[in-house]
Amino acid sequence: MKELRNHVDKLFADIPESEEKEAIKEEVLENLEEKVFDLMEQGKAEEDAVNKAIVDFGDIDDLKAELNMNQPVKKNMKKINLGFSIWGSALTIALVVFINFYYTPNTIWFVYPTFAVLWWPLAMYFSWLRSK
Repeated sequence: MKELRNHVDKLFADIPESEEKEAIKEEVLENLEEKVFDLMEQGKAEEDAVNKAIVDFGDIDDLKAELNMNQPVKKNMKKINLGFSIWGSALTIALVVFINFYYTPNTIWFVYPTFAVLWWPLAMYFSWLRSK
């Protein structure tokens, strides 16, 4: 029943590959084949039985929703990462400036760690630009 296999493959084409998807595809295919055999026992021709089974089966929107719910949600977190890195590096730099002027006011050394800390938001900024 290649027609049934092709129909089931088309129904599940836009769902990401997973073991659960394959198991459900096989179960749907078995149910459709059973329906076809039952219709053929009732006297229908094979082609008519296949078409009736496909029409009676309908769509699989509920199954698609269930399969997609199990997939991890992938959000574009680039903008949030950029904001977090800017605030985090600003707070880190402020801490280093405070430590510098509180403990060693005669020596200005906070500039050196500032350059190192600024790489973080700079990297996030270019990552965000690439994703646009």
